Amino acid sequence: MSTRRDFLKEVGMAAAGLALGSSNRLFAQPMTSKEWAAAKSDKVKIAYIGIGNRGEQNIAEFEKTGMVDVVALCDVDLDGKQCQKVLNMYPNAIRVRNFRDLFEKYGNTFEAVCASVPDHIHFPICMMALKYNKHIYIEKPITRTFMEAELLMQAAKKRPNVATQVGNQGHSEANYFQFKAWKDAGIIKDVTAVTAHMNNARRWHNFDANIYKYPDADVMPEHMDWLTWIGACPYHDYSEKLHQGNWRCWYDYGMGALGDWGAHLIDTVHEFLELGLPYEITMKYAKGHNDFFFPFSSTILFKFAARGSMPPCDITWYDGIDNLPPLPKGYGNSEYNANVPSTNQGKTPVAKLNPGKIIYSKDLIFKGGSHGSTLSIIPKEKAEEMKSKLPEVPKSPSNHYVNFLRACQGIEKTRSPFEINGVLGQVFCLGVIAQRLNAQLFFDTRTKRFTNNEFANALLTGMPPRRGWEDFYVI
Repeated sequence: MSTRRDFLKEVGMAAAGLALGSSNRLFAQPMTSKEWAAAKSDKVKIAYIGIGNRGEQNIAEFEKTGMVDVVALCDVDLDGKQCQKVLNMYPNAIRVRNFRDLFEKYGNTFEAVCASVPDHIHFPICMMALKYNKHIYIEKPITRTFMEAELLMQAAKKRPNVATQVGNQGHSEANYFQFKAWKDAGIIKDVTAVTAHMNNARRWHNFDANIYKYPDADVMPEHMDWLTWIGACPYHDYSEKLHQGNWRCWYDYGMGALGDWGAHLIDTVHEFLELGLPYEITMKYAKGHNDFFFPFSSTILFKFAARGSMPPCDITWYDGIDNLPPLPKGYGNSEYNANVPSTNQGKTPVAKLNPGKIIYSKDLIFKGGSHGSTLSIIPKEKAEEMKSKLPEVPKSPSNHYVNFLRACQGIEKTRSPFEINGVLGQVFCLGVIAQRLNAQLFFDTRTKRFTNNEFANALLTGMPPRRGWEDFYVI
């Protein structure tokens, strides 16, 4: 019996003029108004985990699609003021504090999940979604440890019918399609070095770098499910310095500026240049290095080997308001991307240099911003000379949220699935290990082990999970 989902899948492929096995499916043509109306009428039943702050923003974007039926809302702090707007938007939705209860008790009511939660809890939520065959949209970075990313990629491979999407939204915007088109046309070729930089104060804190223990306990909000918030990580008492956006700063819970912004800056470079994993990761500079939270400023060098006809490539990462990268002649102004989501930490001050990247090839230099910002050739004189040689760039048929929902319906394939984003996430994990140890590390990409530091090898796995969380680490 043919279902509406089968029909949508057929018209989606027909609109694209593609066979099911075609790799060009990512560049499908936009559906007609009639087909789009049919897709929107067959709404995806979705549950949201983490509904405040970034969760609220993601929920609003999904709502704009007109393609979702919101079934359940899950948050460890449902009574918190940050959750009330979403709760009021969907008064009839199931309300749950513990994501395990969401899957175990109400799993038959929804088919997809969007989780906007701290980095350390990404892995268990994703593993549970895969176990219950639920399509999963998870915020970046994909995981907090190298092994977790490895396990997620293995688990997702066993469930090819489950759509997975990591929330680097620029992967469905202009930069993604431009990069591929320019690479295919030979405009981007022979890339030997990339500078990626995040130099604003968006995620910085004023903690003491001489810290010798975790913060003292604060009064925990009433009804807060703190044990679920901690997840598989070592226990620490509740503190405002660990909660809300502050968790990004701590090694136990976050991935620092690299994990937060790397996915928006080097995602297309990593995918389309087929970089894979680096063979060397060197901490070049660390201001305020300590055992507990990320340095105030960091410079990390990643070295990638040659791939086929592509030469070896270095990526140098800069973060910190006082740690600006060298800029090439003719760089020009630092453009600000107005589409970067705001945060719960107040208005972002104007930076000396906005987040972006500089790509150095044998013949050309490219300048780019974050998220979906497109590349430009510098200096301007060279850009004018190349103007007639630039290929037409396909228009995106769907933004990141619509792309995920269409994948749930079987119409499109997600652009940032675990199989692609997982390796990028592992690059960030290797960078964080170098930050934590403040060291130069050599990595065997075949064995996926460090060859010069056993402490670093231990950090590939991290601390054993707390009692009661062991099963998440078994495929």
